Amino acid sequence: MSDLQNYALLFLIWFISFILVRKFFPNTRPRVYLPPSPIALPIIGHLHLLGPIPHQALHKISNRYGPLIHLLLGSVPCLVASSADTAKEFLKTHDISFSSRPQSAAVHHLTYGSADFSFAPYGPYWKFMKKLCMSELLGGKTLESLLPLRREEILHFLQTMLLKSNSGEAVDVGRELTKLTNNIISRMTMGTKCSGTENETDAVRLLVQEVAELTGTFNLSDYIWFCKNIDIQGLRKRYKDLHRRFDDMVEKIIDKKMKRKNDEMGAHGIDEDATKDLVDILLDIAEDDNAEMKLTRENIKAFILVVNGFLLSIRFLLLNF
Repeated sequence: MSDLQNYALLFLIWFISFILVRKFFPNTRPRVYLPPSPIALPIIGHLHLLGPIPHQALHKISNRYGPLIHLLLGSVPCLVASSADTAKEFLKTHDISFSSRPQSAAVHHLTYGSADFSFAPYGPYWKFMKKLCMSELLGGKTLESLLPLRREEILHFLQTMLLKSNSGEAVDVGRELTKLTNNIISRMTMGTKCSGTENETDAVRLLVQEVAELTGTFNLSDYIWFCKNIDIQGLRKRYKDLHRRFDDMVEKIIDKKMKRKNDEMGAHGIDEDATKDLVDILLDIAEDDNAEMKLTRENIKAFILVVNGFLLSIRFLLLNF
C-alpha cells in the first residue's frame, strides 16, 4: 500500500511540475512548417523508400505528395524538388542558401577536410577559387599555353598506333586512349606523365575506378547519427589508403617543382615565359603576399586531387560506356 502511495505521489509531483514548466516557461521556438512527407521509420527515416533506383522512387513519392517533399535520409533532413518551378526556387531564387555541398566522409578524407574548391562551403574561399579558375587556372590563356602539350601527346598516340599497325600488332584502342587522356590531364595539371608503361596505365585505371566506386558507395555513417564514428563497412580505411596514394604522388611532384624553382632562382632567375601547369600557377599564388586569399599546401593538393579525380572519372565513363 505504501508503495502505491509513493508512486501516486511521484506522479502527482511530475504532473504539477510539468504544468508549471509549461505555464512559466512556454516553448518560444517558432514552429517549422515543412513540406509534406511520407511516414518515417525510426533511425532510418525514409531510406527504405528509395529502393535500388532512387530517382524513380523519388518520382513516385512526388506524384503522391507533390513537387516539393521533405525526406529524412536516416537522420539527415533533405528537400526534394520535382518540378521546374520548385527547382528554380532552389537553384536561382534561393541559390545562396542551398549552394554548399553536403559533407560526406569520403569528401572529408579525400579532400583534406574540404580544402578543395568543389566541395568547399560557400564563402570567401569558394568565391576566390571560382574567380581564380575562370581567370587563370582554366582560362583561355592557360589552355592556349598548354596546347603544345596536348598536341605532343596526341602526336605520340598517333605514332604509336601507326607503328603497331605497320608491324601487324593487335592494338587495344581503349588502353591506348586511356594512356593518352591520362597523360594529357596529368601533364596539364602536374606537368608530368602518369602512364609511361602498361603497368602504370593499369594502376591509374584501377585508381580511377576506386575513386568512382568509393565516392558513389552508400556509407551508413553519413546518414545514421550514432554510426558517425563507427566504420561499420570498412570504408574509412579505404578512404585513408586511397588518400595516401594520391597524396604521395602529389607531394613528390610539389617537392620536385619547389626544388627546381629554387634552383632556377639561384642560377639565372625564373623564366616567366615558360609554360606553367596548374600546380605551377597555384604555387605562384600561394607565394604571392598580395594575393586576395592565402593558399595552403593542403588547398593545392586537394584541388589537384579533385581535378584529376573528376577528369579521369569522366574520361573513364566516356571511354567505357
